[in-house]
Amino acid sequence: MGIPVSMTVNGKAVAAEIEPRTLLAQFLREHLRLTGTHVGCDTGQCGACTIHLNGRAVKACNLLTAQAQGAQIVTIEGVAAANGELHPMQAAFRQHHGLQCGFCTPGMVMAALDLVKRQPNPTEDAIRAGLDGNLCRCTGYHNIVKAVQTGAAAMKG
Repeated sequence: MGIPVSMTVNGKAVAAEIEPRTLLAQFLREHLRLTGTHVGCDTGQCGACTIHLNGRAVKACNLLTAQAQGAQIVTIEGVAAANGELHPMQAAFRQHHGLQCGFCTPGMVMAALDLVKRQPNPTEDAIRAGLDGNLCRCTGYHNIVKAVQTGAAAMKG
């Protein structure tokens, strides 16, 4: 038996009938085909599924889709400009090679955007602490920290 849900995702109204136990990450990936939201652990440990829900970074693998009823959601697909120009944070990750395999990158960018919204001038320690819930198994984080610093500066104008 399905339940109806509706929300706004990346500025577009969406509605669907889903199974009650459908996770938000599953809904985004399978129903809406927004595959930038990655599922790495299914337990909220890795942060690869980080999205913005009503302006706040959350892990989509820990939420039921029904909990997002009426919400405003932004995924990594909704961060770049409509013309395809990268958001300054995305451009900074690219510039500083803040990725290797790229699996964690969408979640890192979404977490970084949330961090910079709360702390416009984050220190290196604040960045490391702010990204603590997002794991990267490839980089060692040095270039990710540089990318967040550059992205934060570019976002200020």
